[in-house]
Amino acid sequence: MTLIADINYVEPWWMQILKSLVIFLVIFNFVPVVLMADRKVLGRFQQRYGPNRVGPFGALQPIADILKLLGKEDFRTWNSVAFLHRIAPILSVIAAAGVVAVVPFGPTTDIFGTETGLYGMDVSIGPLWVFALSAVAFYGLMLGGWASGSKYSFLGSMRAAAQLISYEVAQGLSLVGVIMTAGTLSLVGIVEGQAGMWYVIPQFVGFIIFLVATLAETNRPPFDLAEADAELVQGYMTEYGGSKFGAYYMAEYLNMIVASLLIVTFFLGGWWLPFGIHPPTWVYPIVVLGKMLIFVYLFIWVRATLPRPRYDQLMSLGWKVLLPLATLNALVTAIIVVVTD
Repeated sequence: MTLIADINYVEPWWMQILKSLVIFLVIFNFVPVVLMADRKVLGRFQQRYGPNRVGPFGALQPIADILKLLGKEDFRTWNSVAFLHRIAPILSVIAAAGVVAVVPFGPTTDIFGTETGLYGMDVSIGPLWVFALSAVAFYGLMLGGWASGSKYSFLGSMRAAAQLISYEVAQGLSLVGVIMTAGTLSLVGIVEGQAGMWYVIPQFVGFIIFLVATLAETNRPPFDLAEADAELVQGYMTEYGGSKFGAYYMAEYLNMIVASLLIVTFFLGGWWLPFGIHPPTWVYPIVVLGKMLIFVYLFIWVRATLPRPRYDQLMSLGWKVLLPLATLNALVTAIIVVVTD
């Protein structure tokens, strides 16, 4: 039986603002934590020291990096388009932050005597909202390369566009099985439908496709060909420095956090614990963040382990392997849902 979120209540405006501030404050504060983890874990994988000078055990290194970026010269080339050059990195950050608004961290609960959902908002078209915002992120990359007035940057942005479009198709189709199984497009409803069994079990093929496509969508190694520094002199962000480069840098790690949250939401049961364990409601957000950190670690592990493929291999994987598998998975799921209904 599919469980649908209870929407028969209205939150007061002040509660909506309060919980939105808390959600975004927590997620944005995870960015320097993940940045630190990336450098520390990579150091362990490569048998070297990570940051260990600034602060205890190097814990303040992300703060030093941020201050260094803010202190650098904020330049642009003479033939760049000023307004678009400034707005491009902002679009990337906004797109990633907008997805966080629909990620559920728990069910509805009583806070200050008010019935409140532990999520920014529960839209009835959750996956479509996610992919619409990923299209906005696409414009952030394209504008960054085109508005810079550099052929290197433009080539990097074109690579990014081809890569995002290619893998977004397989990524979207991999969620069709989840949506059919849950019987709803609400992310809260999808999580509630996993109370008995996480969708990673019946939708394991879709999970693998979504995971691989997400690595490509976030431009994380080994799928970082859009900014392959050995080939493209850093790609679409070549002509960016200072705070604008810092915004792109933050967007990359924010996208990794958001992608991990989406994997947890669609396939790993969201706030549900295995074996029928039901902790107090205040533990649910901690469960979601804990699962998220597992996939952040996996992203770093993949970066340290796998080499970067050629660009034709990247495209072949997306169109010739992942897309047919995702289509087959959706077809088989549809047949099973109809037969067992």
